[in-house]
Amino acid sequence: MPIFVLKKKQMNWIILIIAGLFEVGFTSCLGKAKQATGTEMYLWYGAFGVCLTVSMILLMKATQTLPLGTAYAVWTGIGAVGTVLVGILVFKEPADFWRVFFIFTLIASIVGLKAVSSH
Repeated sequence: MPIFVLKKKQMNWIILIIAGLFEVGFTSCLGKAKQATGTEMYLWYGAFGVCLTVSMILLMKATQTLPLGTAYAVWTGIGAVGTVLVGILVFKEPADFWRVFFIFTLIASIVGLKAVSSH
């Protein structure tokens, strides 16, 4: 018997986090497609479609045991924070004090929602 066994609800939190990361993937693909031309642009749009589909399927799976409102807020929060970070790191968007401050408040809100969730 394995030492570390995840319960179904714990596993769905992990699935939800992965779904949020795929949300970052599909938004990042949009940014890359905007910068590309020709065949490369269509490849980025294809990757967008794959990431979008995987993200939605994982979100649907996670909401089977997690509260819908909390799961959706965490999913969008991961996507929002991740997309802003990708924008700063990859697309060279500005990283001024207020932008970083509000990223941290968003992260605190996501952690808070998870902490107060009864699941």
